[in-house]
Amino acid sequence: MKLPRRNLLHLAAGAAALPAVSRFAWAQAYPTRPVKIIVGQAAGSASDIVARLIALFLSEKFGQQFLVEVRPGAAGNIATEAVTHMPPDGYTLLLVN
Repeated sequence: MKLPRRNLLHLAAGAAALPAVSRFAWAQAYPTRPVKIIVGQAAGSASDIVARLIALFLSEKFGQQFLVEVRPGAAGNIATEAVTHMPPDGYTLLLVN
């Protein structure tokens, strides 16, 4: 296989630029701000208690605040609708059962 000079130069330039590009593509630490856990059941229910235990564990593990927000009603549809209107950035979680 014969490789033309221009293609060889493009390949060499791409290989030289690869380490510089990967240095800029570092992921940010998650979470950098408080995270909401929305529960679609009534306050004091088993789902609410589980969500609070999960939030406590994750707060200790990540060192960031995890908040539990209770939005009961319509068999969890109100909570689901609230989550769907939030930005898809991973800072709003839904607990369903």
